[in-house]
Amino acid sequence: MAHDRNLTASQAPARDVAIIFGAEMYPSGRPSPYLKARLDLGVRLYQEGKAKVLMVSGDNAPEHHRESTNMKRYLVAQGVPAERVVEDEHGYDTYDTCVRARDVFGVTEALLVSQRYHLHRAVATCRAVGVDAVGVGDVSVKRTSKRWDEFAQRELGANLKMVWDLTTRRTPNLEGDPEAVSAALGR
Repeated sequence: MAHDRNLTASQAPARDVAIIFGAEMYPSGRPSPYLKARLDLGVRLYQEGKAKVLMVSGDNAPEHHRESTNMKRYLVAQGVPAERVVEDEHGYDTYDTCVRARDVFGVTEALLVSQRYHLHRAVATCRAVGVDAVGVGDVSVKRTSKRWDEFAQRELGANLKMVWDLTTRRTPNLEGDPEAVSAALGR
């Protein structure tokens, strides 16, 4: 369902929205290497015209170091116009992000940006909830991270949670601005 939908940035089709999944944000507001790689990939997709809007999805609570706010700050510092970045402040996990993209922000198709090992689950989840998704995966941190294999193995348990979420149709937090993506697209 998802293997043929995981592409490189150069292979990715143009879509209005690219969703960048959150990852560890340091207390200083600096992204971890994994998150930085995702954000840099999002910048590339924006600069190459593959995405008109970048949606940053994460937990924006203070104890998570204002993940989505700091993701947006990083993208703006890299030259992405602030009005082209939409924050999903309640993207607590992959399922929440996919459902919220559809139900809160009205996204029906998107590029998904994460590490390659995460994309099979992310694409499958978004497609299962009705978002036509194509994944664009980072592998750059694999060369420098000693934890790549650990994180990739974590996907086994995460896949079980995905099945549970999709089967139970759990309702995530649905707060947010339903006009944010349309406004960012100038519609």
